[in-house]
Amino acid sequence: MLPSNVIKLLNEQMNLEFYSSNLYLQMSAWCEHKGYVGAAQFLNAHAAEEMQHMRKIFTYLIETGAEAKIESIEAPAYEYQSLRQVIELTFEHEKLITSKINALVTATLEAKDWSAFNHLQWFVGEQHEEEKLFGSILDKFNIVGEDGKSLFFIDKDLARLASSNAN
Repeated sequence: MLPSNVIKLLNEQMNLEFYSSNLYLQMSAWCEHKGYVGAAQFLNAHAAEEMQHMRKIFTYLIETGAEAKIESIEAPAYEYQSLRQVIELTFEHEKLITSKINALVTATLEAKDWSAFNHLQWFVGEQHEEEKLFGSILDKFNIVGEDGKSLFFIDKDLARLASSNAN
């Protein structure tokens, strides 16, 4: 049986992953509406990935005999000023997720809950990849700027990333 504080934190993380899915899905809708088809595909794929993360925690809670509690999820923002802002907000959100995963890992260490600690190592690696990915997209903005041709290039690159992750 999982310690109660770990169950609480896992449920919070599960719901945060659910929110992340909704956030990225809403961002993809904004991108589609603005003509950033590649970014829309990329963020839509990330929304599906975040839902898989949520279900991974949900399943772990159930398998350990703990109660999974899906709570109401806050509606994400739906208006953005630019594609760059969308990516910046996504990067900041991923850093928040990383901090929450790190706190959860720390709680499992303190509780000497080696099973939960081991389960969370996948999330630790995943967050490293996510921060690296979104940081690299921001690097592209810093290198090529935000004029029309630059946005076209970045959108095409995001489409390529979406299709390479789908395979």
